Amino acid sequence: MPAKRKEAGSPGGSKSRLSGTELVEAYMRELEHPLKLEAEAVRSIILNARPGIGEHIKWNAPSFHIEGEDRITFNLRKQDCLLLVFHTGAKGKDRAGGRPIIEDTTGLLEWASPDRALVKLGNMDEIRAKEAQLVEVIHKWLDVNL
Repeated sequence: MPAKRKEAGSPGGSKSRLSGTELVEAYMRELEHPLKLEAEAVRSIILNARPGIGEHIKWNAPSFHIEGEDRITFNLRKQDCLLLVFHTGAKGKDRAGGRPIIEDTTGLLEWASPDRALVKLGNMDEIRAKEAQLVEVIHKWLDVNL
């Protein structure tokens, strides 16, 4: 069953008046998901991983961007885990040899393609245990995608 939330809007009825962060905050307030607290913790880790990371809603979930380009997006459809989709934007990156665009020394990434990977996280204990590795992956991902 997909994550559920109520529609978030501004007092005047127009969503466009809200900033990306305000839209994400409204989304998170209304989110009905068994791992909501974990999602909030992961959101905080991502936003604090590096200056300049912004957020908005993409694919009906919080998405994180830098310099206007989406790079990490939540997938909250599963109820037993959180998925983070690491991507390179709409155009992707053409990499010779089909090798992954970063070397993952953390073991967190599950490669969907050379320029797209997933991180699967469970409970709060796991998130705390993997926080440093997640921050490392975020830095590497953003370094090659700026």
